[in-house]
Amino acid sequence: MAGMKGLKKTRRVQIILVALGALILSTALIGYAMKDGINFFRSPTQVTTQPPGPNEVFRLGGLVEVGSLVRGQGDTVTFAVTDTNKVVKVSFKGVLPDLFAEGAGVVATGQMQGDTFVASEILAKHDEKYMPKEVIDALKAQGTYVAPSQ
Repeated sequence: MAGMKGLKKTRRVQIILVALGALILSTALIGYAMKDGINFFRSPTQVTTQPPGPNEVFRLGGLVEVGSLVRGQGDTVTFAVTDTNKVVKVSFKGVLPDLFAEGAGVVATGQMQGDTFVASEILAKHDEKYMPKEVIDALKAQGTYVAPSQ
């Protein structure tokens, strides 16, 4: 009987160790799979004061600066995004959303190349009262947020 209790105890410890190993392995695999899927949000002030690393993909949000929209050759568009404190130049090749406009809120996904943010995706507001939460938070942190009239 004494040998049977030792065998059960050994088997229980082995099962716990295997389960712990599986948990560690699955956590590591999930983290590895998500490393390219996480895009951090930054305001123009954050981009200029704390420049992102080379080839770092992130989301830039703010307001499209009035008078900065320039349509280039083909489907290339350049404009500036501001948080009313700092300005970042943006270049985008593609079709802009229908609701994209100067003075409106925008979130762009891409990376910095020199002093220009090269966007691979542009998201615009969906009605006149909507602004992305990250943009509102960044504007509030600077004390420049003005709530839309109801």
